[in-house]
Amino acid sequence: MGATTRALFLSCFHGGGGFEVSHRLALRPRYPSMPRRPKGAAAAGGSGGRGGGDLEAAAVAGNEEEEKVATFSVSGMTCAACAGSVEKAVKRLPGIHDAAVDVLGGRAQVVFYPAFVSENRITEAIEDVGFEAKLIDEEVMEKNILLCRLHIKGMACKYCTSTVEFVLQTSPGVQRASVALATEEAEIRYDRRIVSATQLIQAVEETGFEAILVTTGEDRSRIDLKMDGVLDKRSLMMLESSVQALPGVENVKFDTELNKVTILYKPDQTGPRDLIEVIKSATSGLVNASIYLEADGRDQHRYREIKRYRQSFLWSLIFTIPIFLTSMVFMYIPWLKAGLEKKVFNMMSTGELLRWILSTPVQFVIGRKFYAGAYKAMCRGSPNMDVLIALGTNTAYFYSVYSVLRAATSDNYMSTDFFETSSMLISFILLGKYLEILAKGKTSEAIAKLMDLAPETATLLMYDHEGNVVGENEIDSRLIQKNDVIKVVPGGKVASDGFVIWGQSHVNESMITGESRPVAKRKGDTVIGGTVNENGVLHVRATFVGSESALAQIVRLVESAQMAKAPVQKFADQISRVFVPLVILFSLLTWLAWFAAGRLHSYPNSWIPPSMDSFQLALQFGISVMVIACPCALGLATPTAVMVATGVGASRGVLIKGGHALESAQKVDCIVFDKTGTLTIGKPVVVDTRLLKNMVLREFYDYAAAAEINSEHPLAKAIVEHAKKLHLEENHIWPEARDFISVTGHGVMAEVSDKSVIVGNKSFMLSSYINIPLEASEILIEEEEKARTGVIVAMDREVVGIISVSDPIKPNAHEVISYLKSMNVESIMVTGDNWGTANAIGKEVGIEKIIAEAKPEQKAEMVKELQLSGRTVAMVGDGINDSPALVSADVGLAIGAGTDVAIEAADIVLMKSNLEDVITAIDLSRKTFFRIRMNYVWALGYNVIGIPIAAGVLFPSTGFRLPPWVAGAAMAASSVSVVCWSLLLRYYKSPKIVGS
Repeated sequence: MGATTRALFLSCFHGGGGFEVSHRLALRPRYPSMPRRPKGAAAAGGSGGRGGGDLEAAAVAGNEEEEKVATFSVSGMTCAACAGSVEKAVKRLPGIHDAAVDVLGGRAQVVFYPAFVSENRITEAIEDVGFEAKLIDEEVMEKNILLCRLHIKGMACKYCTSTVEFVLQTSPGVQRASVALATEEAEIRYDRRIVSATQLIQAVEETGFEAILVTTGEDRSRIDLKMDGVLDKRSLMMLESSVQALPGVENVKFDTELNKVTILYKPDQTGPRDLIEVIKSATSGLVNASIYLEADGRDQHRYREIKRYRQSFLWSLIFTIPIFLTSMVFMYIPWLKAGLEKKVFNMMSTGELLRWILSTPVQFVIGRKFYAGAYKAMCRGSPNMDVLIALGTNTAYFYSVYSVLRAATSDNYMSTDFFETSSMLISFILLGKYLEILAKGKTSEAIAKLMDLAPETATLLMYDHEGNVVGENEIDSRLIQKNDVIKVVPGGKVASDGFVIWGQSHVNESMITGESRPVAKRKGDTVIGGTVNENGVLHVRATFVGSESALAQIVRLVESAQMAKAPVQKFADQISRVFVPLVILFSLLTWLAWFAAGRLHSYPNSWIPPSMDSFQLALQFGISVMVIACPCALGLATPTAVMVATGVGASRGVLIKGGHALESAQKVDCIVFDKTGTLTIGKPVVVDTRLLKNMVLREFYDYAAAAEINSEHPLAKAIVEHAKKLHLEENHIWPEARDFISVTGHGVMAEVSDKSVIVGNKSFMLSSYINIPLEASEILIEEEEKARTGVIVAMDREVVGIISVSDPIKPNAHEVISYLKSMNVESIMVTGDNWGTANAIGKEVGIEKIIAEAKPEQKAEMVKELQLSGRTVAMVGDGINDSPALVSADVGLAIGAGTDVAIEAADIVLMKSNLEDVITAIDLSRKTFFRIRMNYVWALGYNVIGIPIAAGVLFPSTGFRLPPWVAGAAMAASSVSVVCWSLLLRYYKSPKIVGS
C-alpha cells in the first residue's frame, strides 16, 4: 500500500478537493457521465402507457435540439463532498445526460433532455440535498471564491447562530455561511473581489458578537509573532515597512497591547524564519520575535471562558447560599425564623432586606453577561436564551423589590419576595454553562490529537555553498520553510511533508495512512509530516509546510465535516426560529390565565400558598415557563454528536465528510462492492504464462510490457513488474509504443516496434475482430475456475499467449460480508473483470449477487436501478472507473489507497483500506443517529414535559408547582445531558468481527 498511499495523500490533500480557486467551468464533469437516457422512465408530460423503449425511440426520432444545457447557481457547497452531493442529486434524475459542478464557483452545468426532466425539477433536486439553487441564463464570470473561518464569541443558543448566519448570508459577496454553536465557529465562502474577511468580521460584530479571524482561505499563510523589546511609533513604522518589503508578504498588522504582529505571506517566497530575522535586523537587535503561543486563540478562549464561568458560579454561590438558607431553611428553625421576621421598617423584615442586599450583586454584577446578551439580541431583533433569562430573573427581582418597598411603606401589607428565584436561577444557569463548555471542549479532542502528531521541534541542516552539511540547528517545527532540509533521527517524527534526499529507513505511517507495516524509504521517496522514523537517519527536503501539509489538510477536512450540517438538523433549525418568541408569548398567556382565574375565583383559595396572592402565583408560573423553555439543548443535539462522530471516525481511519454522509450511511441496506482493490488486495501478480506460439518468453513480455507501461490498470502494472524480473538491469528501457489506445476496463492496443500489439480480455479481443482459438478459450475457462484473470496477448491480430494474473482476496473479506448480512445489509459485487473470475471471488467471499464485465457507466446505472427499487445504496470502490457509481450512490466509500478522483467522489474515505472499516462507517453512523434521536428526546422531552408542568397543569389536581429556580436547574441540565450523551460516542468501539 505504501507508494500508492503516499502519492494519494500528497496529491489529494495538497492539490485537490475544493481548496484552490476555481477557474471557468467547462462542460466536462469531474466524474464520467451517466447513461444518456433512463430506462423505463416516463417523459414529462408524456402518456403513461408507453414503455421505456418506446420513449427512447421517440426521443431518438426527434432532433438533437431536445438536448438542452442549463447553468445553475448553487450556494452552500464548500468542498468536493458537496459537489459530489449535487452531482448525485442531479444524476439520479431521469433524462440527465451530463452534469458538471464547479464547487468554488458555486454553479452547476447540466445537459438534459426536457422530455424527461425539467429545469424546475433539477433545481428541486439540488435543494433537496441542502443547497440553494437558481437557474441562470448565462455563465457568470470567474470568481475568486475563498473559504473563510471565524471564531465567534458570545453565542448562547441556536437563535444566536441563526442570526449570525442570516447576517453573513445576506452580506454582498457571500455565497454561503454556516455557523456551528458547538464549535463556536463560522465558515463563510465569499468572493474576495466583493467583500473582504475584515468586512465579514465587522458584519458579525455589528450583530453584537465578537469575531476572531482563524483563516481567510487565501493562498497564503499566516503567522503571529510575539515581539520582545521596546517599541515606539517610529520603530513600529520602520518594522512595518521592513517586513512589508519582503517578497511574498501581503499584509502586516500590529497589536501594540499584546506586542504581537500578524503577517500574511506566500510560503513559496518567504517564511517565518525570514520574517523573524528581518524584525531583528530592522531594530538592530533591540526587538526579538518568536512564535506567538496563542496564534490560534481558540483553545485559549475556551480556557478563559471556562475560568470565567467557574469564577462567576463560585461568586454567585457565595451570595446565593445565604439567600437560599434564609428563604428555604432558616424559616423552619424557630429562633432563626424570629430573627428573620423581625421588622426593620414598617412591614419590611430583616430577612427580606438581607435577601435584597445579597441578590443585587448576583443580579447586576455576576449576571451582567445575560443583560449584555439580551440587549444585543433585542437590538438585532432576534431574542435568544439571554432574553428569556433576563426577563425571568428581572421579573422575579423587580417584583420582589416592589413588594419589599411597598411593605416598607405600609403598616399592613405582607410582602412576598422572589429574590431566591432570581439568584438561584442565575447560579444554576452559570453552573450549567460551565459544565456545558467543559463537555463541549471534549468534542474536538480527536482534532487536537491529530494536531499533536506534529513534533514540537525539528533539526535543521545548514549547508555551505558547495552543498556540504556544515551544521545543525534545532528549531521550532512551525519555523520550517519550504526547501529546508530536516534531519530525522531514528525514533523521531518527520517534521513536515517532503522527500528523502539522503539516507534509508523504515517509517511508520499508520497514524496518517493506516498502513500497519513500516514503509521502506530511500532517496526520492516522499514522507508525510507526523509519521515516525523507526530506523536509520533521513535527510528530508520540506515541500509542504504549515497549512499545506497533509496532516493540516486532514485536520481541515475533519473540521469542515464538523461544520457541515446533517439534514436532520433542519428540524431543530425550524423550531429554533420561532421558539423563543412563542415561549415569551406563552409565558405571558400563562400569567394572564392564572391571574384571571384567581380574580374570577375559578380555583379555591386553598390552592394558593398562605404567603402568596393570585398575582404572585401567576407570576411564578410565567417565570417558570420562560426559564425552562430555553432552546439551548435543541441547538446542541445534532452538531455535538456529529462533531464527536467525525472525530472518532478520523481517529480510526474513517474520514466522514460531514453530517449528510453520516445520515445517509445509517440508512444503508445495500452495498455494492468493486472487486479489484476493494475485495481483493489490489496488487495483482502474474502467477503463470501460457504461450501459444513459439517465441522467447522475455521477448513476449517485452512486447506486452511496452503496450501496458502507459496504462494505470492494476493488471497492467502486474504485467510490467513481472516483465522487469526477466531483465538483469534495474531500469530496463522498453520498446517504444506508438498509437497507444486504452479502453477502460477492457485493455490496450499499440504499435510496438514492428508489431501491432493488443492486450486485454476476451470481449476486447472479440470487439477487435481477433479470433480466439479453442486452446486459448479452454485456458481462460481453467483460469477463471481458479479465480484468476486471464489476460490475452495478441500480436499482428493473432493470439500468441495468455498471462494468468491473481489478485489475492483481502483478509477477513468473507467475515465482513457475513457481518454485513447480520446487519441486514445486502452485498453485491460489480466488476469489470470476467464472469468466471468474478463468480469464483464472489463464492469465496460469500457474495451471491454478482455483475461482471461491467463498464463504469453500467456500474452507475445499476446503482440507480437499486435506488429506484427503494434501496439505500452504498458503493465501495477505489478506481477512476468507480467514481460514477460513487457519485450516484447514496453513500460513496472510497478505499484510501485508491485514486484521488475516487476519494473526491466519495462521501467517506477508508484511509486504512481495510474492509472492516466499511462496517465501522455504517455502525458508527447508526450509533451516532441513535444518539442524535436520543438527544432530541432529551432536548424536547424537557420542554414537552417541563413546560406544561411549569405552566401549572398539575396545580389544580395536586397543588404541585415548579419553582422557577428548579425550572432553571432543569434547563441547564438539559443542555449538559445532551452534550454528555453525545460525548459517550468517544468510547465507541468498532464491532468485533470473527476471525479478525
